[in-house]
Amino acid sequence: MRMAIKDGRIYLIEFDDTQYGVMRSWGTLRYVRAKKWMEGPVSLELLEKLARITTLSPTAEQLRKKLADTQEAVDKLRTEKDPKPLVHFPIKGSLYKHQIRAADMALVEFGLVDPAEVLGNQRKQ
Repeated sequence: MRMAIKDGRIYLIEFDDTQYGVMRSWGTLRYVRAKKWMEGPVSLELLEKLARITTLSPTAEQLRKKLADTQEAVDKLRTEKDPKPLVHFPIKGSLYKHQIRAADMALVEFGLVDPAEVLGNQRKQ
């Protein structure tokens, strides 16, 4: 099986009937008859499932690791009892704990803060 990732979508070609049946059962990929490939949005869940049935391309493996690190960082921020803001937020008042958590998770999820920085901060404490 060959794969390509472009603009947040994954394209799969040259798969066998067994792989096709498995991928079809997930419900996240669709078969494009004119091109004879399967395509769908890239997600950590999809890349994990694909890794179970085939070897991922180096690009896909790198993206899978990045998405897994981001998810781990968001999970750590979500469960922190006394959250500290990752950046100084330009507001006059003070934020509640759940607001700090949400803002920090958004910074990590949208790529404005490196997940390694969050995981490193969490491991030091």
